Amino acid sequence: MAPVQEIQVKAVARYMPERSNPLEPIYFFSYNITITNQGNLSARLQSRYWHITDATGRVQEVRGPGVVGEFPNLKPGESFNYTSFCPLSTNYGFMQGHYTMEREDGSTFDAPIPPFALAVPDSIN
Repeated sequence: MAPVQEIQVKAVARYMPERSNPLEPIYFFSYNITITNQGNLSARLQSRYWHITDATGRVQEVRGPGVVGEFPNLKPGESFNYTSFCPLSTNYGFMQGHYTMEREDGSTFDAPIPPFALAVPDSIN
């Protein structure tokens, strides 16, 4: 059987009115990420890349090692869950990106993070 490397990423975002101030304007969002190894090889998360776009089209790029200070090593069938945060200057935007993963043999690949919305409730139709 040929080795298969498939990493699934799911995201759920939530607006945080208690940390936001529309008068500044600053809109704060939390997002919960679940990374699941659906392949048949272990893979360790090495780094992250985020492409964040606000409602005006302004883009912010974020790169860094690991996630929330960790470098999870996912065996086949395992998942890793974490929560992080993103401030925006508009009431709507979206995030997407990828995680760079390292296989047991030292080779690397990018696991895509599908786009997900950051939106104040009732801010979009």
